[in-house]
Amino acid sequence: MRIASTNIPSDKKIAYALPYVFGIGITLAAKILKDAGIDGNIRSKDLTEAQQDKLRAIVEKDYKTEGDLRREIMSNIKRLKDVKCYRGIRHMKHLPARGQRTKTNSSTVSGNVRKTAVSGKKLAGQKT
Repeated sequence: MRIASTNIPSDKKIAYALPYVFGIGITLAAKILKDAGIDGNIRSKDLTEAQQDKLRAIVEKDYKTEGDLRREIMSNIKRLKDVKCYRGIRHMKHLPARGQRTKTNSSTVSGNVRKTAVSGKKLAGQKT
Protein backbone atom coordinates (compact mmCIF):
# COMPACT_ATOMS: atom_id res chain seq x y z
CA MET A 1 0.00 0.00 0.00
CA ARG A 2 1.29 3.45 -0.90
CA ILE A 3 0.38 6.73 0.78
CA ALA A 4 2.03 10.01 -0.26
CA SER A 5 4.61 8.15 -2.41
CA THR A 6 5.75 6.01 0.54
CA ASN A 7 5.40 2.26 0.86
CA ILE A 8 3.52 1.40 4.04
CA PRO A 9 4.56 -1.92 5.67
CA SER A 10 1.73 -4.41 5.27
CA ASP A 11 2.40 -6.57 8.33
CA LYS A 12 2.11 -3.74 10.91
CA LYS A 13 -0.99 -2.27 12.51
CA ILE A 14 -2.11 0.78 10.55
CA ALA A 15 -1.65 3.08 13.57
CA TYR A 16 2.09 2.23 13.59
CA ALA A 17 2.49 1.93 9.82
CA LEU A 18 1.25 5.45 8.98
CA PRO A 19 4.23 7.18 10.68
CA TYR A 20 6.48 5.71 7.97
CA VAL A 21 5.30 8.70 5.93
CA PHE A 22 7.56 11.73 6.53
CA GLY A 23 5.55 14.33 8.43
CA ILE A 24 3.15 11.93 10.18
CA GLY A 25 3.83 10.86 13.75
CA ILE A 26 1.97 8.57 16.14
CA THR A 27 -0.38 11.32 17.38
CA LEU A 28 -1.22 12.58 13.89
CA ALA A 29 -1.73 8.99 12.69
CA ALA A 30 -4.28 8.42 15.47
CA LYS A 31 -6.08 11.65 14.50
CA ILE A 32 -6.16 10.65 10.81
CA LEU A 33 -7.55 7.21 11.65
CA LYS A 34 -10.21 8.80 13.87
CA ASP A 35 -11.23 11.16 11.04
CA ALA A 36 -11.37 8.25 8.59
CA GLY A 37 -13.32 6.08 11.03
CA ILE A 38 -10.80 3.24 10.89
CA ASP A 39 -9.71 1.12 13.85
CA GLY A 40 -5.98 1.49 14.55
CA ASN A 41 -5.54 -2.22 15.35
CA ILE A 42 -6.27 -3.39 11.79
CA ARG A 43 -3.21 -4.55 9.85
CA SER A 44 -2.36 -2.57 6.74
CA LYS A 45 -2.87 -5.58 4.48
CA ASP A 46 -6.42 -6.09 5.83
CA LEU A 47 -7.68 -2.62 4.82
CA THR A 48 -10.29 -2.51 2.08
CA GLU A 49 -9.77 -0.45 -1.06
CA ALA A 50 -12.34 2.09 0.15
CA GLN A 51 -10.49 2.53 3.46
CA GLN A 52 -7.15 2.90 1.65
CA ASP A 53 -8.61 5.56 -0.65
CA LYS A 54 -10.11 7.39 2.32
CA LEU A 55 -6.73 7.45 4.12
CA ARG A 56 -4.94 8.65 0.97
CA ALA A 57 -7.48 11.42 0.44
CA ILE A 58 -7.24 12.67 4.03
CA VAL A 59 -3.42 12.65 4.07
CA GLU A 60 -3.01 14.32 0.67
CA LYS A 61 -5.74 16.92 1.21
CA ASP A 62 -5.16 18.05 4.79
CA TYR A 63 -1.46 17.56 5.58
CA LYS A 64 1.93 18.44 4.15
CA THR A 65 4.03 15.32 3.79
CA GLU A 66 7.15 13.99 2.07
CA GLY A 67 8.48 16.25 -0.71
CA ASP A 68 6.39 19.34 0.06
CA LEU A 69 7.31 19.26 3.76
CA ARG A 70 11.01 18.64 3.05
CA ARG A 71 11.01 21.52 0.55
CA GLU A 72 9.38 23.85 3.09
CA ILE A 73 11.91 22.91 5.79
CA MET A 74 14.83 23.47 3.41
CA SER A 75 13.43 26.86 2.32
CA ASN A 76 13.04 27.90 5.98
CA ILE A 77 16.68 27.00 6.69
CA LYS A 78 17.79 28.79 3.50
CA ARG A 79 15.90 31.92 4.59
CA LEU A 80 17.64 31.86 7.97
CA LYS A 81 21.02 31.52 6.24
CA ASP A 82 20.26 34.38 3.80
CA VAL A 83 19.23 36.73 6.62
CA LYS A 84 22.38 35.68 8.52
CA CYS A 85 20.56 35.45 11.83
CA TYR A 86 22.03 33.48 14.72
CA ARG A 87 20.24 30.23 13.84
CA GLY A 88 21.21 30.62 10.18
CA ILE A 89 24.87 31.06 11.09
CA ARG A 90 24.70 27.96 13.30
CA HIS A 91 23.24 26.02 10.36
CA MET A 92 26.05 27.29 8.08
CA LYS A 93 28.73 26.17 10.54
CA HIS A 94 27.03 22.78 11.08
CA LEU A 95 26.64 23.41 14.80
CA PRO A 96 23.60 22.89 17.05
CA ALA A 97 21.06 25.67 16.50
CA ARG A 98 18.87 25.27 19.58
CA GLY A 99 21.12 26.15 22.49
CA GLN A 100 22.69 22.78 23.22
CA ARG A 101 26.17 22.65 24.71
CA THR A 102 29.04 22.18 22.28
CA LYS A 103 31.96 21.34 24.55
CA THR A 104 30.72 17.75 24.42
CA ASN A 105 27.77 15.99 22.80
CA SER A 106 27.49 18.02 19.59
CA SER A 107 28.57 15.16 17.34
CA THR A 108 25.09 14.63 15.88
CA VAL A 109 24.85 17.92 13.98
CA SER A 110 28.51 18.39 13.15
CA GLY A 111 28.97 14.78 12.10
CA ASN A 112 30.55 12.03 14.12
CA VAL A 113 34.15 13.07 13.38
CA ARG A 114 36.65 12.00 16.00
CA LYS A 115 39.59 14.39 15.85
CA THR A 116 42.17 13.58 18.49
CA ALA A 117 45.49 15.34 18.78
CA VAL A 118 48.53 13.11 18.78
CA SER A 119 50.83 14.42 21.48
CA GLY A 120 54.42 14.29 20.27
CA LYS A 121 54.22 10.67 19.20
CA LYS A 122 56.61 9.60 16.46
CA LEU A 123 55.11 7.99 13.38
CA ALA A 124 55.84 4.30 12.90
CA GLY A 125 57.84 4.88 9.69
CA GLN A 126 60.23 7.46 11.19
CA LYS A 127 63.73 6.70 12.42
CA THR A 128 64.42 7.33 16.06
